[in-house]
Amino acid sequence: MELNITSPAPVANDPTTLRRLYGRRQGHALRTGQAALVEDLLPRVAVPEGPLDAQALFGRDCPLWLEIGFGAGEHLAGQAAANPDVGLIGCEPFLNGVVGALGHIQSGGLTNVRLHMGDALEVLERLPDASLDRAFLLHPDPWPKMRHAKRRFVNPGPLDMLAAKLKPGAELRIGTDHDIYCRWTLMQMAARRDFEWQVTGPADWNTRPTDWPQTRYEAKARRLGHEVWYFRYLRV
Repeated sequence: MELNITSPAPVANDPTTLRRLYGRRQGHALRTGQAALVEDLLPRVAVPEGPLDAQALFGRDCPLWLEIGFGAGEHLAGQAAANPDVGLIGCEPFLNGVVGALGHIQSGGLTNVRLHMGDALEVLERLPDASLDRAFLLHPDPWPKMRHAKRRFVNPGPLDMLAAKLKPGAELRIGTDHDIYCRWTLMQMAARRDFEWQVTGPADWNTRPTDWPQTRYEAKARRLGHEVWYFRYLRV
């Protein structure tokens, strides 16, 4: 796919006013073991109430990474296992996705993950400015209809908040297999001056970096023959 960048298209409602994200809350009924994870493990790894920082979340000073909409948690768990000195915050409104992440946390014995079952903006609001070292937005719901474009995370409002929470030099990774979301991301990010695209050629957006664990959504996209794009931006 040729990546053409033009000015962002206007949306029906001003996205700078967006204060909540959208997504499913629950799918199929939980099995007994899954319900037990929610009852027993989730309270122990849930993001606490009140102001947040590394000490409040993990009881120690450490780099903080945030995944916005972690799906079933494959990438989140993979990053946690590969980076034990990092504290990872995962936000996902979908209960069945949270259960998937809990299963990875339990089976991997992961102690450096905290989960928020809800809107990522609620967590971002409680983090200090310039506190995040990395953020991930992988295969978000593309909301392909233009009237729903305001629901995408890649819009001025959410991006402004995320930019404020990222440290200078922190990295934002965005992955998608949807051509509309790909083009929308390129248009929105090109209009910003607080993020710099890390790109030298097509391999930079067509090849998944080795330290980027695959999600089930990416694997499904590959099986269906979809192209997948990987974007890395630095906070400047």
